[in-house]
Amino acid sequence: MALYPKLILDALRTVRYPGTGKNIVESNMVEDDIRIDGNKVSFSLIFDKLPDPFMKSVVKAAEQAVLTFASPDAEIRGNIAVKPRRAMPEKTDPLPGVKNIIGVASGKGGVGKSTVAANLAVALAAEGYRVGLLDADIFGPSVPKIFGVEGAQLFMHHVEGRGDLIIPLEKYGVKLLSIGFMVAADSAVLWRGGMASNALKQLIEQADWGELDYFIIDMPPGTSDIHLTLVQTLGITGAVIVSTPQEIALADARKAISMFVGEKVSVPVLGIVENMAWFTPEAHPDEKYYIFGNGGAVRLAEEAGIELLAQIPLVAAVGEHNDAGTPIAAESTITAQAFIHLAHNVIDAVDRRNATLPPTQHVRMSK
Repeated sequence: MALYPKLILDALRTVRYPGTGKNIVESNMVEDDIRIDGNKVSFSLIFDKLPDPFMKSVVKAAEQAVLTFASPDAEIRGNIAVKPRRAMPEKTDPLPGVKNIIGVASGKGGVGKSTVAANLAVALAAEGYRVGLLDADIFGPSVPKIFGVEGAQLFMHHVEGRGDLIIPLEKYGVKLLSIGFMVAADSAVLWRGGMASNALKQLIEQADWGELDYFIIDMPPGTSDIHLTLVQTLGITGAVIVSTPQEIALADARKAISMFVGEKVSVPVLGIVENMAWFTPEAHPDEKYYIFGNGGAVRLAEEAGIELLAQIPLVAAVGEHNDAGTPIAAESTITAQAFIHLAHNVIDAVDRRNATLPPTQHVRMSK
């Protein structure tokens, strides 16, 4: 079968960009440079930004479409160029409708940071606030599992003046986005720091978050260039540090505090959360067993001159709710009350922080 450009374009009309429901020709993603030399076919695909989370799947789908609908003998593999669309002007504020941005961070993994971030978001929503939660842990996203939305499909819609934007999922009154929605749940994300930072900026800048009272960011553990990307992209109101009581976790929590208050980041620390503060058997809620040490984060808060926002007990039900995709803060339990208490203290800390700013700097204020 003789190949010609219209045949290739017609084949590419069967390829849809994930989430928009529009084919890549209609979306102006196929550049007008289709080249045919015998059975060899080459052309360029245009993406709004590179790297694009859907880039590989779209390129693969384009290859298959040409082989299926144009000619099975076409030589297409490796002949598709990928180009970025001309960059749009920088926005002064990527989240103009958001009043307060709270980063939830930890010096190391395994301290329950994502559990705290997710349940803080749910608790704030339960108090009547408009809340968004961004899973910024590029290499270990947990939010899809905690909210029971693994494998969920993202959609986009057009917003006047801003173009096509991702629509965050919504559950338990919280708007959600995670890199986990864009990659296979059992696949490792093998991205260099720059690629991870760019993907994260897309989730922030190319999503329709709307009007929010609190935007919670579940940050990656440790200290990295992703943290710098976040503070350079957003005007973060303050950080909440999560640690467990043992010294090995506290040592890393000190580094996280140092990072936020340092000159390169300069974000106020609202306080510290001591997670897994003690073990409490569900059958005996008045009993406490300090299996990870007693009061380490309490002492760190005093040492650093920051507020102890909450002590969250280690209760089996928390992990069970995470695995079931039902954050425990959405339930009426004693443990849920610990997260409600945390939410109240975060609200108060934000109010105090905003009260110290000059009127001209009250860019983000609480409800």
